Amino acid sequence: MAEEKTGPELVWSRERRAPGRQAMTLERIVAVSITITDAEGLDALSMRRVAADLDSGTTSLYRHVAGRDELLDLMIDAVQGEEPPPPPSGDWRADLLAVARRMRAALLRHPWLGAVMSTRPALGPNALRQIDGSLAAAGGLTSDITLASDVVVVLTQYVFGAVSRELSEQEVQRRTGQSEDEWRRSIAPYIGEVIGSGAYPQFARRVIEAQEHSFEELFEFGLGCLLDGIAGRVAG
Repeated sequence: MAEEKTGPELVWSRERRAPGRQAMTLERIVAVSITITDAEGLDALSMRRVAADLDSGTTSLYRHVAGRDELLDLMIDAVQGEEPPPPPSGDWRADLLAVARRMRAALLRHPWLGAVMSTRPALGPNALRQIDGSLAAAGGLTSDITLASDVVVVLTQYVFGAVSRELSEQEVQRRTGQSEDEWRRSIAPYIGEVIGSGAYPQFARRVIEAQEHSFEELFEFGLGCLLDGIAGRVAG
């Protein structure tokens, strides 16, 4: 009796096709796809576009990759392998700081990555290595794997949320061609009227007195607060 299949075959469990020519290796296909998507966004990624950039026919591409969804899985795993996690140092706070900073750097290098990873599980070997490294880092705080997993989930959610604001600002600047300083100058007359009205005293104080911090400074501040809260919760 033939063995019954329980679901679709994953790209990670399928034997790779031997390349007919060097330009069409799977690694080359993934690298070109990442280059396209980094520069132009997810909407620009298609099998036809990748084949054109490889100077090949779309049919040849399908011999290596089943479709766009499978290509995205391969792209996610490739970028997850750019900075492999180091062994845990034993200092859980330093290790989790490194996890968060490594994650932020990857999301900023590849602006499409956060949107894709938010909607599909990353199950490739490099992605699993990152997950394992994150759990090992949290393991320095607690031996409870459920709690360690929750810590990693909360940390990941914080990083994705913080970076999404930074990426949104970059996208607005790209779309409008207007820098943040230029935008501030354009709305300065209106803000002056708001402050002069006296109706919003705390907002006025924020504009006049508060220091401006970079995205990185705000990220580090929030990250420190998060880890302080986690430490207090675990100790409690």
